[in-house]
Parts: sequence; C-alpha cells; structure tokens
Amino acid sequence: MTSDERTREPCFALPGEVCAEDVGFLTGHKPRFKSHNEGRKAKQLCRQVADTLDLVLGDCRDERLQALHVISVVPAPNSSRLLVTVSADLPSAEFDPQEILELLDQQAGRLRGEVAASINRKRVPALAFHVVGPALESSL
Repeated sequence: MTSDERTREPCFALPGEVCAEDVGFLTGHKPRFKSHNEGRKAKQLCRQVADTLDLVLGDCRDERLQALHVISVVPAPNSSRLLVTVSADLPSAEFDPQEILELLDQQAGRLRGEVAASINRKRVPALAFHVVGPALESSL
C-alpha cells in the first residue's frame, strides 16, 4: 500500500478514539490547501467577488438592497461555493433578515451573472448569503 492510498482511506474512529484527521484540529494546525497557489487564488477570487457584489448591490433599484454592504466573502467549503456576508445599513425597525434573504434569492441569477462577467473562470461559483443586522446605536 502506497502512502497515497493510505491518505485516501476514510477515517473510521470509534467515539472514544482520536483519528489522524482530528490531530490537526486538536493541535491547532490549520488545514492546508493543496498548494500555495490554490489558497492565493481562492483569496483573490473572494476579493473580486466582494468588490463586484458591493458595486452591483449599490446599483439595485430596491432601497433595501442598496443599503447592503459586503463584509466578507469566504469559500464554503471550497471556491466552487462562496459565502457572502452582507451588512444592512437600515434602521432596526425596518430590518428584516428573512425578507432581505428572499430579495437576494430573487436577484441571485443577476448577481451571479455580474460575478461571471467580472472574473475569469470556467465555472462561476454558487453564492450563499448571510445577513448581519444594523449596528447597535451607541448612546452618548
């Protein structure tokens, strides 16, 4: 058995046992990308998508979508699907995260099309959204 075959075998640990894949998690080591370029390219893609979505959301006709700002874009679990975290600059009385998610789902095709036009990739990543509410107003 070669070392490649051993690494491909799934880890079937019993509830009290520690699996080899768990050692990195337990010791605090971060999972590595296959190569340095893959990590760099994923970060580059996330930055491009964040910039594009921030511009496109600012040009929407709906005021609720115009009030959204992209906070972060991260691969979830890899660069074929991206998790987009957006912040809503709306008063807390008007903020409804479920309604905003529905609006984003309705516009998902157009948003993904804009992302496709701005990046150079064979396949456009799927977009998943997470909405963060308005910041709590500080009392002075």
